[in-house]
Amino acid sequence: MNTGSRTTARIMLVDDDPFMLKLLARMLARLGYWQVDCHASARLAIDQLTSSRKACDLIFLDIHMPGMDGVEFIRRLADCRYAGGVVLVSGESSRIMESVGKLLEAHQLASMGQLRKPVKPAELARIMGRQQARSAAPTPDAVAQRAYQAEQLRLAIHNGELVNYYQPKVSLATREVLGVECLARWQHPVDGLVFPDQFIGLASQHGMITDLTKVVLADAMAQARNWLRSGLDLSVAVNVTMDDLACLDFPDVAAGMARAAGIDPRTITLEVTEGQMMRKLSTVLEVITRLELKRFQLSIDDFGTGHSSLAQLRDLPFNELKIDQGFVHGAASDETRRAICNASVRMAHELDLRVVGEGIEDQSDWDFLQRLGCDIGQGYFIARPMPGGDIPGWIQAWTQRHRGTLTLNG
Repeated sequence: MNTGSRTTARIMLVDDDPFMLKLLARMLARLGYWQVDCHASARLAIDQLTSSRKACDLIFLDIHMPGMDGVEFIRRLADCRYAGGVVLVSGESSRIMESVGKLLEAHQLASMGQLRKPVKPAELARIMGRQQARSAAPTPDAVAQRAYQAEQLRLAIHNGELVNYYQPKVSLATREVLGVECLARWQHPVDGLVFPDQFIGLASQHGMITDLTKVVLADAMAQARNWLRSGLDLSVAVNVTMDDLACLDFPDVAAGMARAAGIDPRTITLEVTEGQMMRKLSTVLEVITRLELKRFQLSIDDFGTGHSSLAQLRDLPFNELKIDQGFVHGAASDETRRAICNASVRMAHELDLRVVGEGIEDQSDWDFLQRLGCDIGQGYFIARPMPGGDIPGWIQAWTQRHRGTLTLNG
């Protein structure tokens, strides 16, 4: 559908096939995108980007080209600090496309999706809709990029500025709400809500991670007790780090906190990120085993993203395995992700572990995991993280919505 000249986005097409350049340019024009530069050579495209004062908002990039191929082109884009988006266009295998997509992420370039040759108009329109939404989104301000000092975070922990948000986890078979994952936020008195990627690393670097964990865990236990008193029996998952598991007294501290809160440790799941480097195996093994003996549930988080997944499953007494969102979203249409999810679910069930699929973002993700026999689902398609006080209302709305005619197909 022709939308006229409503957009001022500048687009660059890089492909050694002249026919593909003409075809893409014509398809974009039908969508209302007229400012399109076509290049049959990646080197010429890079030369224009580095010498021209005209900003480029989106690049459609072929991977397999003579001379400078798409992979080298991506490195050169990163070198020249390109700030626009990139769409991969190729007839290469899905595994190669996936690898190049990961390369974009590694270079911190904005991946706007992938198009398989021959390009279909509907798929192109979907990509451009995503680009338009990205362009319309507010530009992150200085607050979002702010670097905080260690002393600021130390005071925040001491002054009770850390708050917990909770993301629901539901049964994929029955849609029953089984629990929540606790996600820490910093309620900054000036900057507002600060997300963990801006302070977790800081806490780890300056020896504050165990203090932070204790605050988050205590608040999560208090919230679980409040829910229980109001008739909601929910499990609560809390992230812990290898710094926590390197503290020999952590099991006693956690058990004491549960007693003080008046809750059963069985309702608390401690999620250990699999990608973190394990330090001293004997210490971690002792701490995790004692947590298990004190009846806390243990989950291996982000499974498949580290280097020792199978070894950790062999050596440590986990109750749950969480498949990383990078494998879940899009698995229904991606054979590599589909195979990884399938193998993970089968292996976990053979080890008598429950399986959580995180990163469910659409109906196809839900349907795929449900068919696979995954136990629990989590992700934006179900609900975004929310304050603890919003959980009862959300559960009521969720239950009413899925009583009778359901929008989630079983």
